[in-house]
Amino acid sequence: MFLVDASKNLNGFSIDLIPRHSPMSPLYDSLMTQTELVKSAAIRSIARSKRVDFIGQNELLSPSPSSSIESPITHVSDHGEYLMRFSLGTPSVERLAIFDTGSDLSWVQCSPCKACYPQDAPLFDPTQSSTYMDAPCDSQPCTLIPQSQRDCGNSRQCIYLHQYSENSITIGKLGHDTIRFCSTGMGQCATFPKTAFGCGVYNNFTFQLSSKANGFVGLGPGPLSLASQLGGQISHKFSYCMVPFSSTSTGKLIFGNQTMAPSTGVVSTPFIINPSLPSYYFLNLEGITIGQKKVLTGQTGGNIIIDSVPILTHLEQSLYADFISSVKEAINVEAAEDAPTPFEYCVRNPTNMIFPDFVFHFTGADVVLNPSNMFISMGNNLVCMTVLPSRGISIFGNWAQVNFQVEYDLGERKVSFAPTNCSTY
Repeated sequence: MFLVDASKNLNGFSIDLIPRHSPMSPLYDSLMTQTELVKSAAIRSIARSKRVDFIGQNELLSPSPSSSIESPITHVSDHGEYLMRFSLGTPSVERLAIFDTGSDLSWVQCSPCKACYPQDAPLFDPTQSSTYMDAPCDSQPCTLIPQSQRDCGNSRQCIYLHQYSENSITIGKLGHDTIRFCSTGMGQCATFPKTAFGCGVYNNFTFQLSSKANGFVGLGPGPLSLASQLGGQISHKFSYCMVPFSSTSTGKLIFGNQTMAPSTGVVSTPFIINPSLPSYYFLNLEGITIGQKKVLTGQTGGNIIIDSVPILTHLEQSLYADFISSVKEAINVEAAEDAPTPFEYCVRNPTNMIFPDFVFHFTGADVVLNPSNMFISMGNNLVCMTVLPSRGISIFGNWAQVNFQVEYDLGERKVSFAPTNCSTY
């Protein structure tokens, strides 16, 4: 195995991003039809939207005293559509974790565990890794955890509590160890020593987690996220390229300074950190064009989250009302009365239908979406719009991002979009 010196900037390193519905995924269910897979993913998208609203409206619980690198991502259960593979510790142990751009803390289930959800792989045992170290309370990584989410025991170890939704939490100790990403089929690995992560020993979730998933990888904008920790070693950048449901190829998650493809057609918009939701990337959506009509938001301060987890796009209710009214006017076809849950707008017999162009106007970036980014086939000549109203914050979901290379530049604080055939990328 060829090891890349991660102390230097890396020009390119790729690992597969595996859709959960794909036969290549360890979560693949051969008994489910594509329509059932879509419905399941859409329901998970609703759960994600509720989680964002919960975090934005509630205070988190206090803990009880006591270069380029691509990483494999795979689609997961009631939280998360993609997983990524990496190795942890010395000797290295492979882990499969939920990929999440909406959280900062990375963690795996560890032994001895007081309350863990079932997983197929053995729990990570930090005592068996020669490179593992506990993070003390006065260490920099510990101080990066919000004060309401950390505590110190008698041993002065850094204890964290991370809440995903009401009654869904992970509690454990913060530690450091070597993390390794290996490129599928290339025989190359990049190794990053002394990476901070959580060793979860109490992990309680009201949403179901797949037994294939061993934890979470947080790639949010906060200082403790994996992307922020790797920092200059990956040129402060990561990107992903997601494939359509119908594709038999894998996508990619890329860490590092890899050229956006293609070099023409790239548009960029600033991302904003909202103090109420500091683990999410906020963009400013100025408006949406539907055919010949443009719906404006009238906002300038960051009003929509770009998220890798939900497949659906969620628009706050007043914007959604104007948006869907314009869609119906542009398509001028009677809506199907039997729209499957959770979809709200569907049409039948789309073969000869003329769909309007859709453009999401972010500040400084007009992102042109194909009909395949906005509608999804549900079988029986029925297609449904992948946009739903939100009770709270708007979210730009991953279905709208399919066949784009989406790059997050934490140094320049911007997100870039490049139209790309991700199946052949």
